[in-house]
Amino acid sequence: MRKVIGIGETVLDIIFKDNKPVEAVPGGSTFNAITSLGRCGINASFISEAGNDHVGKYIIDFLKSNGVNADNVTTFPDSKSPVSLAFLNEKNDAEYIFYKDHPHDQLDFTFPDIQPDDIVLFGSFYAVNPVIRPQVVGLLDYARSHGAIIYYDVNFRPAHKDEVIKVTPNLIENLDYADIVRGSHEDFATLYKKEDADKVYNAEISFYCKQFIYTQGSQPVEVRSGRDLKKTYPVLDTNVVSTIGAGDNFNAGFIFGMLKYGITRTDLERGLTEEQWDKLITCALAFSADCCKDIFNYVSKEFGEKMKEGAL
Repeated sequence: MRKVIGIGETVLDIIFKDNKPVEAVPGGSTFNAITSLGRCGINASFISEAGNDHVGKYIIDFLKSNGVNADNVTTFPDSKSPVSLAFLNEKNDAEYIFYKDHPHDQLDFTFPDIQPDDIVLFGSFYAVNPVIRPQVVGLLDYARSHGAIIYYDVNFRPAHKDEVIKVTPNLIENLDYADIVRGSHEDFATLYKKEDADKVYNAEISFYCKQFIYTQGSQPVEVRSGRDLKKTYPVLDTNVVSTIGAGDNFNAGFIFGMLKYGITRTDLERGLTEEQWDKLITCALAFSADCCKDIFNYVSKEFGEKMKEGAL
């Protein structure tokens, strides 16, 4: 059975509506995607650190209760769990304030078992953070040498816009490691001051990675794959409660689709067919839409059971 290995931050998301806290849920970009995959019966594991506190224990227990291997989530003495405040606007999109001490990030793990065509997911500021860069690169080298597929979610928030120049070498290196790159219009506006899928792909991505997904909230998804494939996919009409996990669950659905339809690294190197892209984006949009129907950051447990039964 193929595996999915995620590496990223853990955080407690405190969600506000009309400036009042309405929910507090474990989060983190890769964390959300891995949790959803665990709920869908995928063999998933997560590499991270958690605070040596009540929140950290809650986060680790939460992963395990959703079927995720948390053996490589480390707690360090005196560490505190990061917190994110997410303020939902009238469209239920979120504006974030992060409380995290990035200069004191730590990461200590043993390499998990990685086999050919397993999938490694990474992204966000975690993926370019200079403090833990050696460990992240170590995992990417290990994954590549073992024939894994590497999926990179850029997910670069405006909160880090002042650090773009400092982390650009790490960002470029990540693009070069990746077999698939996904990013949002907001990511590329922050990084490159570009808001057009073709301009971003041709100028910033295609030299390093041919398979590119450009998401833009409620607007259509753009896919670019080499010179041969360029396609637009409308998003599903959804009664949106929260968009906090929308992109993370798009990633989860796409990865679920790669496993469901047997997409290998060889397929990616050859270039996916339009039919393969159609199937994968259908999965990605279904996961994203289900997540947006509730205040939580992941697909519902009911949705997960349907995926186990072969729905989609």
